[in-house]
Amino acid sequence: MASMPKEPEAFAETVRSMLHRLHPRLDVQLIGPSELLVDGRRLDLENLFRLVAHDPDQGAEIVEQYLDHLFAGDSLSAASMPIELARTRIMPRIQPEAIFARLTRDLVAHVPFVNDTVILFVIDLPHMTVSITTEQMVRWGLTVEDLESLARKNLEAYSPTLRVQFVDSKEGGRAAIVSQQDGYDAARLLLGGLHHELAPKLGGDFLVATPARDMFLALSPDPAPFVERLHDRVLQDYRRLPYPITTRFFLVTRDGVAGTIAA
Repeated sequence: MASMPKEPEAFAETVRSMLHRLHPRLDVQLIGPSELLVDGRRLDLENLFRLVAHDPDQGAEIVEQYLDHLFAGDSLSAASMPIELARTRIMPRIQPEAIFARLTRDLVAHVPFVNDTVILFVIDLPHMTVSITTEQMVRWGLTVEDLESLARKNLEAYSPTLRVQFVDSKEGGRAAIVSQQDGYDAARLLLGGLHHELAPKLGGDFLVATPARDMFLALSPDPAPFVERLHDRVLQDYRRLPYPITTRFFLVTRDGVAGTIAA
């Protein structure tokens, strides 16, 4: 398939044309360098642009699949899904606070987290995930605490056995990489047994980097040259990968997860 433009504005215009071709009944307007207005709803294209930049040879195919899934019946049916069907599909996602620059905070179900991040909740569908709104939450008769409890429980059950790759560094530190590539790698920071699982292998309390949604890197908190080298890699991943979260490390202790100042 044809490649996609590498400039954000030209990319957005091409996406607008593709969406109009795929769904001619939709009213699609270009309202910013990386933003469309689709039947009155804002559609931010930054993550789609990063997805394509990550695999440019499949650019047009990635965009078509993204738009197809986004405007498929699944997305519409999720909005009216009863809690009996949604309960086992509710999952957590860690997002940067900056996401509220393009989402209305009061309309999205979420709880605050550390390192200038929040935990949002999504309905996990076969081809996509749909964010849970506060309106849905109220209709279901749930609180955000209920959603968080359900989401964490479902995350535990989603992949009961954590596949971890350990790497020993030349500086003396040790890293643990989780790469399930299922959209919930970063969210596994929220697993209740994480400290019990990794602390014995990382020498006690440890740091975790989640530069993007599909990245989870745990590491020993010293020696300093090792931590600094990995932080440089975290910065690179944050800038280039889709769905960026934070460049800061999280500190995982027996008592829970704490934030840290950027290294």
